Amino acid sequence: MHPSSCVVLKCQVKLPPTCNCAKPPSTIPFPRSLSLGCSLTTTSQFLPKAMEAPANITIKGILSLLMQSIDDDDDMKKKSVISLGMGDPSAYSCFQAPPVASHAVAEALHSHRFNGYSPTVGLPQTRRAIAEYLSGDLPYDLSSDDVFVTSGCTQAIDVALAMLARPGSNILLPRPGFPIYELCAAFRGLEVRHFDLLPQNGWKVDLAGVEALADQNTVAMVVINPGNPCGNVYSYQHLKEIAETAERLKILVIADEVYGHLAFGRNPFVPMGVFGSTVPVLTLGSLSKRWIVPGWRLGWFVTCDPSGSFRKPKMVERIKKYFDILGGPSTFIQAAVPRILEETEENFFKKTIKVLKQTSDICFDRVKEITCITCPYKPEGSMAVMMKLNLSILEDISDDIDFCFKLAKEESVIILPGTAVGLKNWLRITFAVDPESLEEGLARLKSFCKRHTKQQLGS
Repeated sequence: MHPSSCVVLKCQVKLPPTCNCAKPPSTIPFPRSLSLGCSLTTTSQFLPKAMEAPANITIKGILSLLMQSIDDDDDMKKKSVISLGMGDPSAYSCFQAPPVASHAVAEALHSHRFNGYSPTVGLPQTRRAIAEYLSGDLPYDLSSDDVFVTSGCTQAIDVALAMLARPGSNILLPRPGFPIYELCAAFRGLEVRHFDLLPQNGWKVDLAGVEALADQNTVAMVVINPGNPCGNVYSYQHLKEIAETAERLKILVIADEVYGHLAFGRNPFVPMGVFGSTVPVLTLGSLSKRWIVPGWRLGWFVTCDPSGSFRKPKMVERIKKYFDILGGPSTFIQAAVPRILEETEENFFKKTIKVLKQTSDICFDRVKEITCITCPYKPEGSMAVMMKLNLSILEDISDDIDFCFKLAKEESVIILPGTAVGLKNWLRITFAVDPESLEEGLARLKSFCKRHTKQQLGS
């Protein structure tokens, strides 16, 4: 089976080979209809439809398959693996968390005051610190009651969609985008409608497309800024236009700002919450990217809504009750947040931006030398960029997934196929990598493309 056909897999549960019984062991709750002897096998066909896993592609899932496809049979020819697919910069020495972060965590842990449960919505001092941090960029002040602490931004996404889902509702998602939204929507029964981001126009939102998609059952639209996977940073004016469009449509905006402040181009980062007086905004964020601690799983779900739509008692109670069933971040990690937010030096942020600017420039410049790949827009933020794949000049490459699996096998370089983020025959390249590894990975990518270019073009 070709690797590209293995993105969605179904598991089988089999009886242990030593079992010779006519019925399954009582400890394994197989349906009675399956009592057929020792060759018993169950598949998802016996699960109720609601229990079957959604068929959505996930980034971690496809990257795992790409890693498995790397040819490691010949150790003499084996190359070191270079991953340009996962947005986790913490693996590289040029991207390290600020010292105050580890000191704050150690202090909280060694105090022995944070070994118990925290309130389900988060420690009061953590909520207050996040509110003060975010308020610094807003024309109004958030209160601690507006902040709910989550286990990373992924949990914040799940909370947002869970709060909005209702029978027959739909949500507007960007294409390309972050596939966790589709996965969460599938579990919540939310219909997904995609609006386009326009590569020829700096990956701006196609606002006319948004208006055409929305109806009376649309609950929200998602805006990811700085952009993942595109590397764009929206201007104040474009965000204002998005807010005004959402207000006309009477939908709220989910602002995914996990890459907040990681901007190094023409546009400074402007939080969507600036327009909270125009349209209600749910801001999602985390420590993961800006502080380079993705494994700490410390995120937030914040209502930016000066008009008070989210402060209605029934809404507040609904959110709080949902958090009662969630497992938030470790209490001692939460306890470290106030000090981390208050004491991280500006030089740390400047260094991170400087390295990201350097590696994004390397990525953009080196790809210019590869004839089958084009970058329509130079990245100005976040940690990734989208590249267009020109299959017409390649031989024996059928699509972006085929390209990425063959690249992994031949060059031990991992790149995410655009299909995973909603754009077939594109590539997402992560540049949050040390410059030396990035140069080597892109050199291997160039060699691979040259080797697979049609002869009359490559000669």
